[in-house]
Formats: sequence, C-alpha cells, structure tokens
Amino acid sequence: MKPITIVLLVLNIVVLLGQIWPEGAPPFARTMNIIFLSGSLLFFLWLLKKNWKG
Repeated sequence: MKPITIVLLVLNIVVLLGQIWPEGAPPFARTMNIIFLSGSLLFFLWLLKKNWKG
C-alpha cells in the first residue's frame, strides 16, 4: 500500500502545482489530472471494499 500512496502523493503534488501556477504546468498536465483522479478513485474504492463491515 505504501508505493501506491507515494505515487498518488507525487501525482497530487503535480496536479496541485498545475492548479496554483497554470502557466508552469507541463504539457501532459491534463493526462496527469486524469491519472490522479482515476487512481485516487480506485484506491479509495478498494479501501472501502477492504474495510466494509456489512
């Protein structure tokens, strides 16, 4: 789980920098946004499924 968290953290930093300083965003910023949001969604869904008490 630690490597996944580190990857999502790095992607989060890139996405945040792109939001704070749009002129400095790399040309692949849109792709990074999509990867980050998709990865976060899948990670959180996996955590919910893993810890679901029902």
